[in-house]
Amino acid sequence: EELEAAFKPNTKAVFGETIANPALKVFDIERFANAAHAHGVPLIVDNTFATPINCRPIEWGADIVIHSTTKYLDGHDATVGGCIVDSGNFDWMAHADKFPGLTTPDDSYHGITYATKFGKGAFITKATAQLMRDLGSIQAPMNAYLLNLGIESLHVRVPRHCSNALKVAKFLESNEHVSWINYPDLESSKYHELAKKYLPNGSCGVISFGVKGGRSAAEKFMKNLKVAMIATHVADAHTCVLHPASSTHRQMTDEELTAAGIPSDLIRLSVGIENVDDIIEDVAQALEKC
Repeated sequence: EELEAAFKPNTKAVFGETIANPALKVFDIERFANAAHAHGVPLIVDNTFATPINCRPIEWGADIVIHSTTKYLDGHDATVGGCIVDSGNFDWMAHADKFPGLTTPDDSYHGITYATKFGKGAFITKATAQLMRDLGSIQAPMNAYLLNLGIESLHVRVPRHCSNALKVAKFLESNEHVSWINYPDLESSKYHELAKKYLPNGSCGVISFGVKGGRSAAEKFMKNLKVAMIATHVADAHTCVLHPASSTHRQMTDEELTAAGIPSDLIRLSVGIENVDDIIEDVAQALEKC
């Protein structure tokens, strides 16, 4: 009922993340795809954390998939970028009144109507022919080259990220200084069943957990790390860690953070591909000093 109530006459799309950042909630792709299509709108899924190695949202009903290629696809903190993958499955003309940018003539491009001229390729053609032209959203050649290098090793890196993260998550789950943990591959996670459905080969390398003692304890933990890199970056070959309450979300009160699903004790740990024993040792010694 809550999902149905969210649809309004002006709703143009449904958007979700396969794995939410930083809460690590797993998105029920099939359920939301069915709801979106019942209301004549496409489902757009951000698949950045899962990557195409662990999840292919189009196979579950998503119409458009996006990635921040800055994260796992590059994997080495070398480039900034993003990509759009259009399934070509959504029928724009069937809901023409909702999408005039695709179903009426574009005077800036010889008066073509994308949905009739390009059919299933309407959305991605508009994105590349018109929007890239107007907004200039295109990578520099060197960035594209570095991204291609990263993608070549993606199938090797992602399983290592996932196996390392699961070992670290199990360590955190049993640690006396940790108040809570969320990692979809843990059986204790409330998102574990969804993870088994959509991410049977592993979820990602990112873990969210809380440190006993709240904000001040979390800040002490951060200061005492030796191997992990403190950074807003995530999904990198190097282990990265972030305390949102004292960095990216520092302008918010504890009450506002909790309401946003980012409590003040939350630590986002992006587990890299280093030796997992070194990562666990670093986390353990930092927790002891909280």
